[in-house]
Amino acid sequence: MKIALIGATGFIGSALLQELVARQHEVTALVQHPEKVAASPLVTAKAVDVFNTAALADQLVGFDAVITAFSGHRDADVLGYYVRGIQSIIAATKLAKAPRLLVVGGAGSLEVAPGVQLIDTPNFPPQYKASAEGARTALNLLRDEASLNWTMLSPAALIAPGERTNVFRLGTDQFMTDAEGNSRISVEDYAVAMIDELENAKHERRRFSIAY
Repeated sequence: MKIALIGATGFIGSALLQELVARQHEVTALVQHPEKVAASPLVTAKAVDVFNTAALADQLVGFDAVITAFSGHRDADVLGYYVRGIQSIIAATKLAKAPRLLVVGGAGSLEVAPGVQLIDTPNFPPQYKASAEGARTALNLLRDEASLNWTMLSPAALIAPGERTNVFRLGTDQFMTDAEGNSRISVEDYAVAMIDELENAKHERRRFSIAY
């Protein structure tokens, strides 16, 4: 497939890029600093300004799918920066008439009890609140879309470098933990699940989740 990957040099984006290349997909990496993208015959790196919706739409034309790992972590206003960016990415994807948009989500909007999301619990870490709120806003924006073919994958509470085990559980909107009460996933296995979804769509127009 021909894939446009926004944010290909970030923590999750770089893992997605590695998985895409391993599966022989042709990737255009849309990043702020193209020189940071590792050279590969399957990868073309291009500079992108996600806030320039018209220009971004032009860059997204002709792909089989768009994957966004865009993050607001580099800006002081994490929430505002991310929401403006994801709004532009959604609009550009629609203008480009891309067949699918796959979005890196967060764990904060997963339900720990009926109607209670993790982000709203008393012990949710304040340092992650802005990014979690941004991901929840993105999910709500996607759910409001009448025609866009989107999918969001929410990770476990802890996503960190580890192993590509290809052994994990998939869920929907509920927060998942293992037998010891931990909620975790490696970034490598997260990438496996996202590219599995790309290749075999099973969660169109909805969110799904992953954890060990």
